[in-house]
Amino acid sequence: MSRIVYVNGAYLPEAEARISVFDRGFLFADAVYEVTTVLGGKLIDFRAHMARLDRSLSELKLPTPASHDELLAIHRELAARNGVDEGLIYMQVTRGAADRDFLFPPQDTPPSLVLFTQTMALRDKPAARTGIRVASMPDLRWGRRDIKTVQLLYPSMAKTEAVRRGADDAWLVEDGVVTEGTSNNAHIVTADGTLITRDLSHSILHGITRAAVLRLAADSGLKIEERSFTLDEAKAAKEAFITSASAFVLPVVSIDGAAVGDGAPGPVVRKLREIYIEEAVRTAI
Repeated sequence: MSRIVYVNGAYLPEAEARISVFDRGFLFADAVYEVTTVLGGKLIDFRAHMARLDRSLSELKLPTPASHDELLAIHRELAARNGVDEGLIYMQVTRGAADRDFLFPPQDTPPSLVLFTQTMALRDKPAARTGIRVASMPDLRWGRRDIKTVQLLYPSMAKTEAVRRGADDAWLVEDGVVTEGTSNNAHIVTADGTLITRDLSHSILHGITRAAVLRLAADSGLKIEERSFTLDEAKAAKEAFITSASAFVLPVVSIDGAAVGDGAPGPVVRKLREIYIEEAVRTAI
């Protein structure tokens, strides 16, 4: 059954959804995006996603396509039309269509707004029970990873290479320290129970799930250090995990073939996943 896709004010069957070949998102990756989780037909952390969208738009001087309330209504309508009880809603904002030129087009060029849904099981992920394996790779992305742009070619290359090596994802490494995963934030738990994760900067995406998990971890009494950590620290950790809108909290059980801890999901990660899902469901809109 065909999905309904939102394109610039219209709800269309996906086979009829079109965008201009001159759209700058297509020509220059001149676009940003957000992915919001749907659980029980409701949206998770929606206001936080809108705040990050505003920041991304501002950093790139991209026009705002609609108000938060209008975007909320579109998200809800898409979820309803596609019968999404559990899954994701992807939203992309581009600088719009204009003749190809490295210069930005005039400021009155209308932005393009596209949204679509993906139905998938999120709460009951097999990887939450088994853990995932990661392979380390050099971080060759551009320097403004804090802006959620659609420039995702290198992360796609890295994940594809990781799978070729027998892993599930890649952890990217720069100047000897882990930055993040291909589409997620990276965390470790030390032998003394301290949660360590990279501090916010231009080097990593300011993850919405990351922020929620750190808040819940602090509320539960876990000691937290926001700092860089090396690949060797990660391999010596008691536990490791990733966070993202689609993964929630997933344990990492091996890095470059070396087991993390005892090579199985640990109690800290299992607890963080449990309390995150409970809070997400409670606060969904």
